[in-house]
Amino acid sequence: MPTLILFLAVLAATSSHAAAETLLERGTYLVNGIVACGNCHTAQTPNGPAPGLEFAGTIIADTPEFTAFASNITQDKETGIGNWTKAELVRAIRDGIRPDGSLIGPPMPFGMYRHLSDRDVEAIATYVMQVPAVSNTVPKSAYRIPLPPAYGPPVVSVPEPRPENILDYGAYLAGPAGHCLECHTPMVKGRFDYANQTGAGGFPFVGPWGVSVSSNITPHADGNVADYSDAELATVIRSGMRPDGTRILPPMGVSYYASINDRDMAALIAFLRTLPPRENGQ
Repeated sequence: MPTLILFLAVLAATSSHAAAETLLERGTYLVNGIVACGNCHTAQTPNGPAPGLEFAGTIIADTPEFTAFASNITQDKETGIGNWTKAELVRAIRDGIRPDGSLIGPPMPFGMYRHLSDRDVEAIATYVMQVPAVSNTVPKSAYRIPLPPAYGPPVVSVPEPRPENILDYGAYLAGPAGHCLECHTPMVKGRFDYANQTGAGGFPFVGPWGVSVSSNITPHADGNVADYSDAELATVIRSGMRPDGTRILPPMGVSYYASINDRDMAALIAFLRTLPPRENGQ
């Protein structure tokens, strides 16, 4: 079924349910789905998230530019964010500023999170604020590149995305919500090269699995997206299994993306089809 037809069908079926969602229900869907906070804030093993350490923080990047650790975002008062208010957490997510005024560094995707809607960021914070406490001290990140004084002016208000606008909604899912475009865009001099290589892949990730490199997700002949049907691409995203039977390595968050609903998946795929074709990133 073509993406647009599928999208319209599932939109009709899900619109009434979405309107009735509580903040916690929405937050549960986002955090454990396309936003996949645990993909960075939970220690990963070759078999997926480490049991018992959900959201307790871990090292996420060791590059020439920085050695970054994702913080403990459980409700532990000593090693986590148990003393933060919801408003402070929302500010940290969108503005990158901790309650003590210090700036959170990359690879937390603030350029994208600044555009999370008011309701979605509150929903995410609502979920995170009820995560059980786990005691786990995480080292401070070390940056060998200068950080900006801020990521922009304070975010005041961001309206809700409109699911009926399929491409705009897909862009919201691939950007502010799922930040797919960040992981799948290479860095040049410590900055993501959105101007020339958006979605071209080529970003290396080092972890217990070895080294994985993000794929080209533009419709370029060098990548795979152009060759996949919509159903195949949805399966790849949700399961990590390619049509040829090979498996995608972490940190692709397939254990989270499995719960992306049909409406959101259809919009996401429709948007990816519109990306300018790029040669494989480097």
